[in-house]
Amino acid sequence: MSVVLYGSPSTASLVVHWLLIELGIEHELHQLDFDRREQKSPEYLAINPAGRVPTLLVDGQVLTESAAIAMQLADLYPQAGLAPAPGTAARGAYYRWVCFCVYTLMPAYRGWFYADEPAGEANAALVRERARIQLEAAWQQVADHLEQGGPYMLGAQPSAVDFVLTMLMRWSRNMPRPTDDWPVLRDFARRMKDRPSFAEVYRREGISDWT
Repeated sequence: MSVVLYGSPSTASLVVHWLLIELGIEHELHQLDFDRREQKSPEYLAINPAGRVPTLLVDGQVLTESAAIAMQLADLYPQAGLAPAPGTAARGAYYRWVCFCVYTLMPAYRGWFYADEPAGEANAALVRERARIQLEAAWQQVADHLEQGGPYMLGAQPSAVDFVLTMLMRWSRNMPRPTDDWPVLRDFARRMKDRPSFAEVYRREGISDWT
């Protein structure tokens, strides 16, 4: 199987890069320089017209959206146990929390980091404040869930959703209330960060924060 990842250090491609290492999937890595806007180059837009990362090529098939790629990798390597069997109650919970990442956490983060996009620079402070409130409420929901049914999101064993959530927790590291402020979230992240693949993806991407 030919696997090529287009990403950029410390972006949403991190979780895909991490899972490729976790699953032992040989791959070719192309890190795009955002300062030079390589993600908007004609060459890259021919692959991913959205001009975002990650993009994963699997035997020539173009896959985008970090959470979708994470689910696909888990299904391609069922022996790793990172996705419950289709049709099971656990699979339903898995879909629920992946969609929570996509529909609740990620849009709120976009509101925080790109607050001028929805309503212009004049309203950016209000957008950012609303995003902060949404994120803290969402992380409280995750914390409550882990308190009741942890240590991982689906119970005793980690799944792909835990990898996605850990990446999203990292995005809060410089916010007024980072996720590490919740003890149960901090402990959850510690379990995920103690995986050898996490240290390896950090090494390969040259990342040194939130260790």
